[in-house]
Amino acid sequence: MIPFDFEYYKPLTVQKAVELFKYLQTHGKNPLFFSGGTEIITFARRNSIQPRAIIDLKSIPESNVTELQKDNLVIGSCVSLSNLSASNLFPLLSATAQGVADQTARNKITLGGNICGEIYYREAVLPLLLADSQMVIAGPQGVKDINIHDVFLQRMRLEKSEFLLQTITNRVYLSLPFVHFKKRQIGNVGYPLVTVAALKKENQIRTAFSGVCSFPFRSIEVEQILNNSKLSLMEKIDQVILNLPAPVINNTEGSADYRTFVLKNTLFEIVKAFEGR
Repeated sequence: MIPFDFEYYKPLTVQKAVELFKYLQTHGKNPLFFSGGTEIITFARRNSIQPRAIIDLKSIPESNVTELQKDNLVIGSCVSLSNLSASNLFPLLSATAQGVADQTARNKITLGGNICGEIYYREAVLPLLLADSQMVIAGPQGVKDINIHDVFLQRMRLEKSEFLLQTITNRVYLSLPFVHFKKRQIGNVGYPLVTVAALKKENQIRTAFSGVCSFPFRSIEVEQILNNSKLSLMEKIDQVILNLPAPVINNTEGSADYRTFVLKNTLFEIVKAFEGR
């Protein structure tokens, strides 16, 4: 049960959503945009957040598309992870989405909700980082396309009055060789120790990680090491560990030492999986 009252709005257009936010903010309602809602509901039940108004984006048509448009795959921010997996238009993204939570949760968790969330795993962003996707952002200044690397820096860097409307991925990335590994301590459900998405483009391995550090990331330094033909496989793995962008997570899911051990084994599997592909 959410321990406070709030107003609920479900606009039918991007313009109306933006106008609503401005109106509600002006009237002290502390509004929040809502695409999937699982995280917002959890935080609200804990009284960690207290919005007085919620703007549900799921009735905006652009936020619900999953379709190929000329040379691009366009996915709306309110498409559920279950639907992403079922459509399978971007197999690496489908595989990554299928690894998030359980089926019941994936029916509610949306692409935008996962990417823009506060929980630091945010695994659905990994394939988009690898594919240099464009993020379609809506806000008071209109709708704009921004390269993911300019707006996702450890997390989505949006103004409070902005929201993610769509992602756009060039179709060349949809058919590239890929691998996806999600390692948990026990079983097939729960937060990961390590999640790695990887693909191979022009004979170069690209990798993106979640669960390793306190934010999901793609590292050019790591990729340069993995693609350095002068290094042995074990040298590559050791150097990757030394060049991670932040300390390895140490929590109840797994110690930093154990996570590092799992990551090393996963990197070995990735390189071997791409041999000859």
